[in-house]
Amino acid sequence: MRCLIRLIHHPTENVVFKTLRPSPRMPVMFIGHGSPMNVIEDTVYRQSWQALGTQFGTTWPKPQLILCVSAHWLTRGWWLTAMPKPKTIHDFGGFPAELFAQQYPVPGFPGAAVELAQALRNPSSGEAINLDPDQWGLDHGAWGVLKPMFPAADIPVVQLSMDASQPASSHLALGKQLKTLRGWGVLLVASGNVVHNLRALRMGVADDQTYDWAQAFDQQVAERLVAHDLTALQAFETWPHASQAHPSDEHFLPLLYAAAAVDATEAPRFFNTGFQAVSIAMRSVVWG
Repeated sequence: MRCLIRLIHHPTENVVFKTLRPSPRMPVMFIGHGSPMNVIEDTVYRQSWQALGTQFGTTWPKPQLILCVSAHWLTRGWWLTAMPKPKTIHDFGGFPAELFAQQYPVPGFPGAAVELAQALRNPSSGEAINLDPDQWGLDHGAWGVLKPMFPAADIPVVQLSMDASQPASSHLALGKQLKTLRGWGVLLVASGNVVHNLRALRMGVADDQTYDWAQAFDQQVAERLVAHDLTALQAFETWPHASQAHPSDEHFLPLLYAAAAVDATEAPRFFNTGFQAVSIAMRSVVWG
C-alpha cells in the first residue's frame, strides 16, 4: 500500500498524502446522537442532520473522507477501521425490527486509513495508531447520524476508536492531531452527548424539559466551548453535577476530539440544544 511521506517528525504537521488531495478547510462537527430511533423517526434531530448534509457541495466542499469518532467504540489503544466495506453494526437492544434492518453500505478507504494510522500518534506511547482491517465497522453512533446526513452513502468513512484506559488529556491531545486533516478533504464528525444519563431517562416528556443538574452541566459545556477553554473541558469530571451528567465518560469524550481540532478563532455554532427523554442533551456544534 502507498505510504505517507513525512516531512517532519511532528505527527500530522506538514504531511503529504497520496490518497487524499489538498482542499479548502473542512468543518468539524460534534453531533448529539441520542436515541438510535432518531435515524428512522422524523424527529427534529434527524431533520437537522438532513439539512446539515445539504450544505456540502454549497457552503462546504463535498468531503473526500469522513473520519468519525463515536462514543460506542471503546478499545485498548487507538484503532482506525481499514476495511473496504465497513459493516453496519447494530450495537443496541430492545428496539423495533425496522431499526435492526437499517444498513449504511458506505465504502471504507483502506489506503487513506494506512496513511492516517502512520500520521497519527498514540499520545501516551508515540506509536502509530493501530489498523483494524476486518473486525469493527460503523456503530450506531456513526451510521445513525451519517445516514440521514449523507443518504447516498457515497463518501468513504473510517472510524477512530477511543482508548478507554487513557485520561481526558490524551483524548484531547489526539484530537489536536486531527486538525491538519481538515485541509485534506477530511470531515471530522464526533458523535456523543453533552449529557448522557440513561438511569435518569423519562420517556414521553417534551424536549424542552430536563433536570436542573443537566441544564447546568449543558450550559457550562456551551460556555467553555465559546471560550475555547480546552483546559476546563478536559477537566469535566471535576465539574459540579459531572457524576450525574456522565455516570460513565464515553459520551463526553468525542466532544474533546472535535473541540481540539479547531482554532480558538473559530466560533462554535450550536443547534439541537434541547434534551431527549429529559437526561440526554442533544446539543450539537459546528465549527468552520
